[in-house]
Amino acid sequence: MAGKNPIKFTDTTFRDGHQSLLATRFRTEDILPFMERMDQVGFWAIEVWGGATFDTTHRFLGDDPWERIRTIKSKLKKTHTMMLLRGQNLVGYRNYADDVTYAFVRHAAEQGVDIFRVFDALNDQRNWVTAVKAIMDAKKAGLMAHFQAAVCFSLTQQRMGGEVFNLKYYVDFAKRAVDMGADSFCLKDMAGMVSPNDAYAIIKALKETIKIPVEFHTHYTSGQGSMSYLKAIEAGVDVVDTCLSPFALRTSQPAIEPILVTVKQTDRESPLDLAALIEIGQDLEKVAVKYRDLLDTSKMAPIDAGVLLHQIPGGMYSNLVNQLREAGALDRMLEVMAELPLTRKELGYPPLVTPTSQIVGIQAVFNVLFGRYQQIPGEVKGLAYGLYGKTPAPMDPKVQKKILKGYERGEKPITCRAADVLEPELEKAKEATKGLAKDMGDVLVYALYPTTGMRFLKWKYGLEEVPQEVKAKSLEQVKLEDDVYLTIKQEKLFQKVKDYLERLELPAPGKGPGLRTFNVFVDGQYYEVEVECTSGAPVLTSVTPAAVTAAPRPAIAAPKPAAAPVAAPKPAAAPAEALAAGEVPLRAPMPGMIISYSVKVGDKVNTGDLVCILEAMKMQNSLPAPAGGVVKAINFEPGASVAKDAVIMVIGK
Repeated sequence: MAGKNPIKFTDTTFRDGHQSLLATRFRTEDILPFMERMDQVGFWAIEVWGGATFDTTHRFLGDDPWERIRTIKSKLKKTHTMMLLRGQNLVGYRNYADDVTYAFVRHAAEQGVDIFRVFDALNDQRNWVTAVKAIMDAKKAGLMAHFQAAVCFSLTQQRMGGEVFNLKYYVDFAKRAVDMGADSFCLKDMAGMVSPNDAYAIIKALKETIKIPVEFHTHYTSGQGSMSYLKAIEAGVDVVDTCLSPFALRTSQPAIEPILVTVKQTDRESPLDLAALIEIGQDLEKVAVKYRDLLDTSKMAPIDAGVLLHQIPGGMYSNLVNQLREAGALDRMLEVMAELPLTRKELGYPPLVTPTSQIVGIQAVFNVLFGRYQQIPGEVKGLAYGLYGKTPAPMDPKVQKKILKGYERGEKPITCRAADVLEPELEKAKEATKGLAKDMGDVLVYALYPTTGMRFLKWKYGLEEVPQEVKAKSLEQVKLEDDVYLTIKQEKLFQKVKDYLERLELPAPGKGPGLRTFNVFVDGQYYEVEVECTSGAPVLTSVTPAAVTAAPRPAIAAPKPAAAPVAAPKPAAAPAEALAAGEVPLRAPMPGMIISYSVKVGDKVNTGDLVCILEAMKMQNSLPAPAGGVVKAINFEPGASVAKDAVIMVIGK
C-alpha cells in the first residue's frame, strides 16, 4: 500500500554505507549476490559507485572499479544506479584537466552509471561545467545520464545562519543548479549536522522555489538523522537516502526499516516491503562478518554528540585518529581538535567534505606537529592558489600569502575557473600506459592515480603478483581465524588461572569451602572460574563466561583475528643506516608512500630544493633537501610505503 505522495528511497548500503563504517572495503564479489534482490525492492536508486570506491577498489582490494559498475548494472533491471561525483575532482583528491574529466564522466555513463550526484567540495559550481557537459552529451546519445546537483551543507556556527551559510545561500545555489540543467537537487549533509528544524526550513524553501525533485542525504553521526528525515518528509522532500540496518547508523545513513514504519498510514506511506528488507539485512549480516575488524567499536556510544560542536564528519575524525596514531602523536588529538576551527576559518570556511575535509584536517595536524604552516601539503597550496575553486569566504590574506610563498605556479591566486589553468592530461596518460592499458577504463585508472593505478594495472594483467593482504578472504578463512583466535585466547585464560592458583592461599583440610569461584578478565570479557580447594593441589573444575560480561559486540565487530582481512601494504623497512662523515639523511616526517623523485643519484642539490613527493594522510607533501650536496643514495622506489623516520635519501659532499 502507498500513500497519495509516497516518499521514495535511495539505498546507500553498497557505497556510502560501507564507506562510512568499513573504510569502503566491501568487495565486488560480496556485493553482487544482493543486487537482484535489491532490484525487486522498489528503490528509486541504489548508490553503488563513486566517492571513495574507485580509490579503494584498485588500491586495496585488487578489484577493477569499472568491472564493478558494469557487473552491478547488468544485475539491476528495474532500479537506477547512482554514483557520487566530486565535480572536477571526479573520484580523486584534486581537480583534473577538462579532457580527463569529460572522458571519465562519459565512460562512466557508458559503463552503467545512471544518476550522477554532482557536488563540489567548495560549492563552486564552475567546477561542474565539464562534468555536466559530459552528462548532457551522454543523455543526447541515448543513455540515462541523470544530472543530480548537490549542495554541501555547512555551518559557521551551531545553527544555520550567519553571513555565509544561511537559507538564502542554499536557495540561490539551487536556482543556479536548475539553470545549469539539473534533473533533480540534493541537500548533501556529509557530517549529520542538519538539525530537524533546519531540515524542515531548507526543504520547504527548496520545494517552494524549484520544480525539480528534491533529495535529502544525511549521516547519523550526531544522532539527528532520522529526526531530520521525518521533518524533511513533512516539508515535502521527494527522496531520502537510507541504509539497510546492518550498515546504518553511527557515521552511516539512517536505517530504512524504522522510517518505513514511521510513515505508515500517512499520505507519505511507501510501498516498499519491510519484510523483504529485513530478510536481505539478515543475509547481509552473514557476509559482513568478513569485515568486522574494520568497524570502530572503541567506544560505547553509537553516535558522536561532539560533532554538534566540532562539526567534524565521522570519516574525517577517524582519519585524524589514524593519522595521529601512525605519527606517534595520538596524545595530541585535543590540540588538533582545538586547531581545526581556526585553520578552517583561515582557509575560507571550506565545507568539511572530501577532499577539503582532508585538506583542512591535515593542515591542522601539521600545524600542531610541526608549527603553524611550517609544513604545507601541495593540496593546501593548491587550495590557496585557487586550483580547487573559490572558497565560501575569503581566506585570511596573511595565511594565504605564507602558504603561496615560493609556490611553483605563482604567488598570486587565480580567480578564474580552476580547470582553465590545467594542462591536458589524457594523451599523457595514454602514452604512459601504452602496451598495458586495454581500454579507456585502464587509461583513466592511471590518469586519476598514476602510482597506485599503474600498480593495479600490473596486478590486473599478471605482470606483478597480487600481495596476499590484497586478496579476498572467504568465510571459511574467517572461521579458521576465529578458531585460532579462540585457541590463543584459551591459552591466555588458563595461564592467568594458573598464575592465580599459584598465589592462592588454600584453607586447611576440613576448613572453609571446598569450591571457590572467581572471575578472570581476558581480552574484553570476564570468565567465571571454579577451583576445587583440597589439601593437595587446587584443581580447576570449570571455566564459563561470567554473568557480568562486557556488552556483546555485533557480528561485524567481533574480536580481531590473527590477520587483518584487507590491510594496506606494510611500510617498507628502511635500509640499515650507515652514514659517512658529512652525509645528511632525508627522513620521512610521517608514514606514507613515495610518489616520485625530482632528482637521481649523482645529482647536485641545494638546501631546500624539492627532491621527493611523499603521499601521506591522502595529501602530497613536497620534501625539500635537508642540505646542499650530491645525492648519494635513494633508498626506496616510487610506490613504496615508508615508516616515519625512514631514511628516504642520503645527501653528501
